[in-house]
This record gives sequence, C-alpha cells and structure tokens, in this order.
Amino acid sequence: MKLYIGNKNYSSWSMRPWVLLKAFNIAFEEVRLRFDFTPGSDFYKTLDAIGATGKVPVLVDDTGFAVWDTLAIVETLAERFPSHAIWPRDPQLRARARSVCAEMHSGFSALRNTCPMNIEADLSGLSAELLAKEPALGRDLQRLQTLWADALAISGGPFLFGQFSAADAFFAPVVMRLHGYGLPVTAQASAYARTLQTHPAVAAWVNEALAEQDFIELDEPYRKSR
Repeated sequence: MKLYIGNKNYSSWSMRPWVLLKAFNIAFEEVRLRFDFTPGSDFYKTLDAIGATGKVPVLVDDTGFAVWDTLAIVETLAERFPSHAIWPRDPQLRARARSVCAEMHSGFSALRNTCPMNIEADLSGLSAELLAKEPALGRDLQRLQTLWADALAISGGPFLFGQFSAADAFFAPVVMRLHGYGLPVTAQASAYARTLQTHPAVAAWVNEALAEQDFIELDEPYRKSR
C-alpha cells in the first residue's frame, strides 16, 4: 500500500492514517507531496493521476485502487486488517469511538480554522488573543474536554477507549494544536495529551515534522518571516 500525505509539519489530515498505520505496524510506503496549491502543480498532477480529489491523504492499495478521506481510510484498514483492534472490540465502545471520530471529522471548525496545525512553531503567546477574538474556540475546547473526559471515564484509559485505537489517531493533530498554541485545558485533558504525544507513532511523526524544515508561506499565518 501507498499513503499519499502532505507536509508533516502542517497536514493534520495526513497525520491521522499515518499514525494509525505506524501504531499497528501495518506496512506501507509513504509518498510525501509538498503542499503547492497553484493550478497545475506537481501536487495536483500526482493526485489527479491516482484518481483522488486533489486532497491528501490518499491510500492506494496494491491494485492501484485509491481511497481518500480519513474516515474511509480507517474503515478500509479495519476491514483489511481485522486482526488489529483499529476500532475497539466491544460493540458499544466501537460505536462510541466511531461517534467521536465522526464528530472530530465534521466539527470543531473554530479550533481547526483558528489554530491550524504547525508542529514546529511555538505559538503559545497567541492563546489569550485567539480565545478573546474567537469565542467559538473556547466552546470547541470545552466540548473537546468533555468528550475526552466521558471516554476516559468509561474506559479507564490510558487512551480514549483503553488501548490505542483510531479514535486516538484522530485526535493526535488536536493534541499538536493544544501544545503549539498553549491552549488551556483541564489536568485530565493535559495528561491524556501527554500520553498521546509519547506514543511511538505520534512521536515519530512529530520528529519527522521537525526535521522537514520545509516551510510553506500559506501555512504560516502568524509569522511573516523566519
């Protein structure tokens, strides 16, 4: 299989399936495409050639069949590798894990838009300003903490549903945002974030993101120069 991803420093959507594949030791070839959103760029040409939608990530199997969108990729991996507990084994926990992933997938727009992922950057000095400017960001943070607290109360941790699952992979980019922007969260949420940050698959992505040193001006809204 091949997984087409964007720059590790910025591509929160790419981070999810990459971390999931690494966490379960599923073999794949990484194809990193440098973000370039100009018409006719190599980024778009490559994705067009594999029949994707012009966005990453895209999973391509050994027959050349392409699957895009993170939820579709996760479900494909769960079907293809049933021996791995990509979703929790318990039916109710599995349904809840799918629910929280779907909520992350379609919601939290203020958190996404106000705090784009930028792993290399220390933007913690912006936290108070961003929260004051965007009240919806505070509401997203409150919902995030409630969601995590409910899941951890049922499972007992250390991950959202006990063992590492797709749900944790989905929230790995959120943890990067909390850390990078110094966003205020409860002690419980902070502890879960630290647990997720130290998972080997997440740490590997972060280390490779820091090593990239490939900065995209469009993804640096808070810094004019380096």
